[in-house]
Amino acid sequence: MWPLDAVDWVMLSIPVAYLFILVGSLYVFSSLYRKRQVAKAASLEPWFPPHMQRNIYLSLLHMESPKCPDSILKAALLRRATEDINRIVQIRSAKQALQALLQRGSVGDDLWQRFQRAEREIEEELRDVVNEANAFAPGWGQTIFQSASEMSQNTHIRERLSEILATTKSEREWWDKRKAGIQSDFMKELDEEKAKSPAEGSMAGSVRGGKIGSDDDAVIVESGGPAEKASGKGKKKKGKH
Repeated sequence: MWPLDAVDWVMLSIPVAYLFILVGSLYVFSSLYRKRQVAKAASLEPWFPPHMQRNIYLSLLHMESPKCPDSILKAALLRRATEDINRIVQIRSAKQALQALLQRGSVGDDLWQRFQRAEREIEEELRDVVNEANAFAPGWGQTIFQSASEMSQNTHIRERLSEILATTKSEREWWDKRKAGIQSDFMKELDEEKAKSPAEGSMAGSVRGGKIGSDDDAVIVESGGPAEKASGKGKKKKGKH
């Protein structure tokens, strides 16, 4: 085995250096790409508005003087879980439609990234709520979302009822106007029928009068007929005599 001279070392170092530069450039490119993706995802507009119920609960939880009672904290945590239920319903209802639009190319990847980030945030939120509920009472984390769902349904029913009651006055006014219009049209039809009935009565009377006159004429003709016959017969008798 021959020892390597300077030329051989140079020839061997070139591929190694090339490989090192290639690996280093790929690593720098991937790291920069990941940083840009993270910065881009962070700069995207959040899917949901700020979670006010969570902020209220955390503010009450970290109060020190005076310390917030557990009853108020539990109520605030329940309100937080109710808002989480509403957001879960929105995500489930929007996911299928968003996937269909994404497959058709109707929406961009930015919207899909926002949606995926919202899903991850709501999963972390649910775990946090369960842990907080179990800290207050062991096992409460398994039932808190059931209670929150019932509260959300009751709130939705009350809002719907308020909307119906708000439109009652306008619908009542519309129905009163409609009823008044129907009554006025009906009265007009009655007046028209009353106006037509005297004219029809007079026409019927004239027709009846004409019929009576024709009957009298018929009687006169009939009564005159036998007299003429009798006179004719008499004339004939006189002629015979």
